[in-house]
Formats: sequence, C-alpha cells, structure tokens
Amino acid sequence: MSLALYRTYRPARLADVVGQEHITTPLARALDNDRVHHAYLFSGPRGCGKTSTARIMARSLNCEQGPTSEPCGACQSCVDLAAGGPGSIDVIELDAASHGGVDDTRDLRERAMFAPASSRYKIYIIDEAHMVSTAGFNALLKLVEEPPEHVRFIFATTDPDKVLTTIRSRTHNYAFRLVGTKDLQQLLASICEAEGVSAEPSALALVARAGAGSVRDSLSILGQVIAGSGTDGVTYAEVAGQLGVTESAVLDATIEAIANRDGAALFDVVEGVVDSGHEPRRFVSDLLERMRDVIVVQSVPDAVQRGLLDTPDDEARQIVAQAELLGPAEASRAADVISRSLGELKGATAPRLRLEIMAARLLVPAAENSDVGALARIEHLERALASGVRGAEAPATTETTTEATTETTTEATMPRKSKAATKTLAAPPPPKISEVAPSTAIDADDAQAGADSADSADTSVAPAPDAESETTTSTTTAADSDITLEGFVTMWPAVMDTLSRTRVAWMLFNDSRPVSWSDGVLAVAVDSPGKVANAASSGHDEKLRAAIADTLKVDLRIDVVVASTANASASGNGGGSSSTKDPADAPSVDDVNVDDISGVDLVMREMGATQIGEIEH
Repeated sequence: MSLALYRTYRPARLADVVGQEHITTPLARALDNDRVHHAYLFSGPRGCGKTSTARIMARSLNCEQGPTSEPCGACQSCVDLAAGGPGSIDVIELDAASHGGVDDTRDLRERAMFAPASSRYKIYIIDEAHMVSTAGFNALLKLVEEPPEHVRFIFATTDPDKVLTTIRSRTHNYAFRLVGTKDLQQLLASICEAEGVSAEPSALALVARAGAGSVRDSLSILGQVIAGSGTDGVTYAEVAGQLGVTESAVLDATIEAIANRDGAALFDVVEGVVDSGHEPRRFVSDLLERMRDVIVVQSVPDAVQRGLLDTPDDEARQIVAQAELLGPAEASRAADVISRSLGELKGATAPRLRLEIMAARLLVPAAENSDVGALARIEHLERALASGVRGAEAPATTETTTEATTETTTEATMPRKSKAATKTLAAPPPPKISEVAPSTAIDADDAQAGADSADSADTSVAPAPDAESETTTSTTTAADSDITLEGFVTMWPAVMDTLSRTRVAWMLFNDSRPVSWSDGVLAVAVDSPGKVANAASSGHDEKLRAAIADTLKVDLRIDVVVASTANASASGNGGGSSSTKDPADAPSVDDVNVDDISGVDLVMREMGATQIGEIEH
C-alpha cells in the first residue's frame, strides 16, 4: 500500500512550505536569531500548512545544531520528526476536538512540569484549538502565560475568533492563506516528475482549481487521478471525468444560447444535464466559473497572455470568442442570476425546476427593473442593431432594393432563430405614404415631375462641395428653401442613413415618414403614441432635425405625430403643399359599409385594453 502523497511529500524545512513566505521568512529569522516566543497561534484555511509548519518548528527547535531554520536531518530528533518517522516523545500533538475539556487541560498542565526526556524543549502542538472549551482555556491560561523554560506551545486553528482572547493575546499570531493556483501547479508538476508520471499542464491546472488553494486537497486529488490513470498518464479528459467537471461543449452551448436569447437551445442544455445524471449544482458552479472567465476577458483583453485563465488553449480561444457575444452588463447580470441560483440549489427538493427557472431568468432581462437589467437590454439591442445599421448603408435606388434592405435589416436585428420563426416574426414592409396620409399622397401623373423636382432640390440644396466651399457651406433656413414634401419623401432614406449614427434615435424613426410640410414645420408620422412621447422627452426629435439639416442643409422644426392623427390633420388643413381629396369622396356616416365600432372596441384598440367581462344592466 502506497503512502498518501500529502504525507510522502510533507515539507521538512520552512523553505519547503509552499505559498506561505509571509510566515516562513519571519519564523526562520526568529530561529536563527534565537528569539523564539514561548507560544504561537497558527490560523488559516484547512490544508494550507499550519500543522506541517508546527512540526517543522519543533524539528528546528530540538535539532542538535539548533535552534536553526535549517535542521540537519541527521540527529535523532530530526530523524524522529521526519516524514514517516516514529515521532518524538517530547513533541506531543493533541487534537482539541477530543481533548478539549477541562480535565484534559489539567492533565496537560501537570505533565508539562516534567523536563523533556531527550530533547531541548517539550513542545505541545494543539490542533483545532478552537474546539477547546472555555473552561479548558481558562485552566490553561496561567501555563500559557508563564510556562516553564523547557515548554513551548503551538496552537493551530481554522477559526481563530473562537480562541479565547486572553490566549490569543499571549501568543504570536500568524495567519496562513490559501495557495495560488500557479504555485500549486508547479508543486503538482514537481511531484508528478518525482513519481515518474506524465501529466498534461491543463490537467494539473484542473486539479489545482479543484483543490481551491488547499495543498492537502490538491495532493489528495492528484493521488486519486494518478492511481486511476492509464498509459497516457494524467490527461485533461481523465481528470475531468473523475472530478465530474461539466464538459466544455455543454458550457459553450449554454453561453451561446444566453447570448442569442435562444430559449429552445438553453432548455435543451438543461434537459441534457438532468437526463445525463450530472449534478445540477456542479453544472451551475462550472457555468459560473465560465461566466467569470468571460467577464475577465471582457475587462482584460490580453487575459490569456497574462495567465488569468487556468484553461487549455483551445478552451481559452473559445472563451475569447464568447466574450464578444455578450456585453459587459449582460455578462454581469448573467453571473448574478447564476450565482443566486447556485445558492438556491443547495438543499433544493426540485433541482430541475431550479435550473429551468434560472434559464428563464437568463433569457428575460426585461423582467428585471434593476440598472444592470436595463443595461443588458440596451447592449443586446445595440449589438442586434449594429448589423442592421450596416445593412442600411446601401443606397436604396429602386423600390425592390428598398424592400430587400428592409427585410435584411429586420432579420439582422432579431436573435438568431430557426428560419420558420424568422419568417413569422419578420416585420411587414413599411406602408406607403398614401396609406399614412392620403391628403398628402403624390399622384401617379405627377411622379415624373416629383422626380425632376427632387433632382433639382438635391442639386440646389446639397451640392457636392469642393475643398474650398466645404468649410463655408451654411444651412439654408426653412423660409429660403424651395424643397417640397415630395423632396423630403424622396430624400428620407438618406436622412435615415445619417440618423443611423445615433442608434436609439434611428430605432425610433426607422419606420417614420414625412406627411406634411408647411410654414417651416415638417410633420413626421410614427406608428404609436409612445414613440411620440419618447421623441419629445428624450430629445430624439432634435437629433432627427439635426440629421435633416446635415443631409438636406435645411433648418426646420419637427412635429412628431401619430399616423392616425396625421391622417386627420392632413384631411383638415390640406397637408401643406400636397393635394387634398374632395370631402365629397369621404364615406357618409349613414353608409352601411362604414364599420360601427363600439366604445369598448375603441378603448381596446386605442389603449391596448383587454375585456375581462361584461356587466348586464
């Protein structure tokens, strides 16, 4: 039977303790200067070297060449206290979990008075010191305060706050800390080399991460994977399988589904995790680790070169690609949701339900009213809009080209879904001007004249400036401009192209159209009252006015109206320079073909209400 690795490779000198230089260096100086205190308190997480350091201190104090920071290793005391040695009768290790009562403390106090049998000091190493009862500490207090010359105490604990304050004040306190991943990897690699076992660096990185900074835990895991390794040695796949780590492909599919808001793909991942028998908390924990890596790459573009990612090279490249799919706010919000779900899964009676709720939260940032949720929605819209803006840069010279561009933009601004879903959700083509404002429609007979007018307007309003005139070009006022409504309609795609520099404003006015032009005021119709209020409150109407001034060199005022209101206004005032229909052509109120809409239907149509019942009178 082989000895456990953490016992075989227990450090024998202070210099061999890994990752605790802030403790071993001052202790070595105290030993070399013969200024060793009579009592020490070593605190810190499990498996970080507290007990090992206490044994090294005992070995250094009782060495025949000591006290020294470099035990000779040849004297009887050094041999007895070496790794695998029989131990020394003058070095007593006590587990306070089973010897923490007042009776045990009294027995220790009586035995401490006897001189050591063969060593310089009688050293008591009390492990798990926080388990000593208050009465036991009180009984030990006087001995710790004024011990005999030949007695030294070393307390080791993972919870120093539970140690009696009067005991802590009489000791020198040293706080151990978890060991860094890189230091652990180097230690594991040296042990594999000493054992004659080949190991992949990515596999050792995975072992170090699983050890979570504890040297003892990391060596225990390494011993497990070495014992179960094949002829290829310690491989990444073997370690991942033994530790139950979530496969990288599953994490990749999850991140991509979150980025694309693809509910079907995300719930398929949850289904696969549950059906495969994978531990749900481990899946969520690994997903949180992956989201952490994504956030690190977003914050530090050269994170891979800096060594901030403890992952294989191919997985690191995949993480870099995934960081471009999510915005910083989206990734931060997703990490918060995953972290909360990890806590909720502890002790959950229905883990699958918790996973599905987590998936739903990840897919619907609109359900959150927090600032992070709002930023996540904005980032998703901006990314989706980027492709749409690039598609809108192509000039729309014909009606066919315009329709194709509209369809491409609509598809590009949606999350990636199946083709059938894209066709179903695709926005209809924008209605013609005649459908929005019949009073301002352009007759077919005047189409050629309108085109000539637009050409002349384009030539007179926005001539191609040369190098000299470019710096002196000024904006024409509305009163001095001879542009017509037909000219605005013709040049509207160019105005939208200019407005696309401001994405939010472009989204608001993308489906708008000019409906009337009179007295220096251009009425622009949008399809909902909400857009009208948004344009006025957020100043997007000023951005539209600036885009018109930049494109057509005309300074004017903008009046944003709802399409239905624009129809009524145009019918009432003639729509500026556009032709007006004869009122006689309007249908009579007594016409049977005119729909008789009720008040309830009107409220439902105009205000988006839903009828839930009807009270009979």
